Amino acid sequence: MNQHSQPAAGRSIDTLLDKYSESHLNPVNEVIHFICVPVIVFTLLGLLWVIHPWVALAAALAAMFYYFSLSTPLAIGMLLMSGAMLALLYILPPGLVLPLSVSVFVIAWIGQFIGHKIEGKKPSFFDDLRFLLIGPLFVLGFLYRRLHISY
Repeated sequence: MNQHSQPAAGRSIDTLLDKYSESHLNPVNEVIHFICVPVIVFTLLGLLWVIHPWVALAAALAAMFYYFSLSTPLAIGMLLMSGAMLALLYILPPGLVLPLSVSVFVIAWIGQFIGHKIEGKKPSFFDDLRFLLIGPLFVLGFLYRRLHISY
């Protein structure tokens, strides 16, 4: 059994998370990612929300199709997280969404790159753009392992 409490029978989620974690071994970089990755997801949804709320919803649903193809338990977690983020965007004053999303998006990405400077490795998505979608699963997978939730 591997670190994800699942047989290592070639599940693509295990392979992707293992590959992603190769450039996220430094504890400081991990903490930065645990903070910045969810923030980036929220602000990206916020930027899409400014275009139109349906665009943000469509992007979240498109990601869910990919997540469900990898792991139903992780996809359910992402569905709950995305739903909470979209609900927060719904209740935020409309004039606040764009400036908040742009400024926090930039700050969170700066944090990510600082983390990778500390790690001494480039971000995974430079090799494979799928890792932009795997980052949130990496964070959620950590939470699931802490809570002993199998995925």
